[in-house]
Amino acid sequence: MTHNIYVYILLSGLVSYLIRVLPLTLIRKPIRNVWLRSFLYYVPYATLAVMTFPAILYASRSPIASFAALLAGGALALRGRSLPVVAAVCCITVFLLESILLHS
Repeated sequence: MTHNIYVYILLSGLVSYLIRVLPLTLIRKPIRNVWLRSFLYYVPYATLAVMTFPAILYASRSPIASFAALLAGGALALRGRSLPVVAAVCCITVFLLESILLHS
């Protein structure tokens, strides 16, 4: 049983290493294709959004409170408010809505 764990760790490390090293060794010239450069520019943002969005909706006991906090935080962020302000408003929104929804 423990032998399989070492094989899994070795394979996951190898795959992770290859994913990081192969682009560096295979692509030596600057990428000139505008579409590919744009695609590669937005990959980290899309990946972060895909990982963060479900966590936002399931972070509290009430999905309604989570969604309301998402809307409030998004509105404040679009208006240029700072991250501490957005985070504080989101936390307050969840707290108030959970206290109203779950205790009534």
